[in-house]
Amino acid sequence: MFQVERPKSILGSVIGTFELIFHASVHKVRKGHGNAIVGLLLNILQMVLMIVVFYTMMSLLGARGMAIRGNYVVYLMTGIFFFFTHIKAIGAVASADGPTSTMMQHAPMNTVISIVASALASLYQQFLAVAVILYLYHAAIEPISIHDPVGAMGMMLLSWGSGVGIGMILMAAKPWAPDFFGILTQVYMRANMFASGKMMVANNTPGHILQWFTWNPLFHTIDQGRGFVFQNYHPHNSNIAYPLACTFVCILIGLMAEFYTRKHISVSWSARR
Repeated sequence: MFQVERPKSILGSVIGTFELIFHASVHKVRKGHGNAIVGLLLNILQMVLMIVVFYTMMSLLGARGMAIRGNYVVYLMTGIFFFFTHIKAIGAVASADGPTSTMMQHAPMNTVISIVASALASLYQQFLAVAVILYLYHAAIEPISIHDPVGAMGMMLLSWGSGVGIGMILMAAKPWAPDFFGILTQVYMRANMFASGKMMVANNTPGHILQWFTWNPLFHTIDQGRGFVFQNYHPHNSNIAYPLACTFVCILIGLMAEFYTRKHISVSWSARR
């Protein structure tokens, strides 16, 4: 995995970096569970259980009529898939190996590679789980029709990207106050169960309620994603520019914060805890 000799050309350095990212990503995927298949099945089960819970809850409350006209299960899936993609990216990046990790003692390894590997591993797991669930539902229950699959996939990637940016900020801040930022990470991820507005139809939501959700980039990606999935839904209270800007700004701040932390952090910080 780690080679002592350095590549002499720029192309060799790029290839070596991509190879290292690939191996680090594989390590991250297998780190969650020794058996990769079991790890994927657990991830799928987690999503399916949430779909079943929300389907049952919304049916008992009689709120199914508030959804978008079309396949109700697909409506639930759009919110839950994007939600999981976002929070899993935050959790993976926020817990990535930092500057004081033993992995950083190997010369080719650095924190940027650790962040990229964690983010890609999270995206791989979520993409695979979503593909399996959609295929099984389409083949076993009823056919699924997606109006614009490319646009829907773009919104899923944007949900992942915004999660990566927020996770980078939390990762860079965690060494300064590990307990506080660890709790903050969990609180933010749990709060998105409601703050993402994944069970709301933004076009039908009153303005005084909508203002509590429009700050969240995940709210915009979910609503815009439903516009790509459903032919008869056209989002009016969300946009793509806001989550794009949030992703760019968060990644930029995260990179600067990580650089500052890496220059000042010491192993002794965690030794006294």
